Amino acid sequence: MNVPDFGQIALLSMVVNLVFFMITWWALQSINIEKWLKSGKVMQARVLLILLTIAIGSLVSNFFLDYLLWSQQLPSLF
Repeated sequence: MNVPDFGQIALLSMVVNLVFFMITWWALQSINIEKWLKSGKVMQARVLLILLTIAIGSLVSNFFLDYLLWSQQLPSLF
């Protein structure tokens, strides 16, 4: 099994995280969050969207990276 070095894994992880952050940010823009917020709380709403983006994007990218790792380790089973 050809295992990539740590630099390649780090680069792949960074790129995957950024891609899923962008996808999550794009998806969260479809939510009409204004109706759940108090008026005049624009900065808090933006911080909330950023934190949600990081949380959801991290969960999805970690799942994707774990699945990729597992699929690479699967041939050692046979």
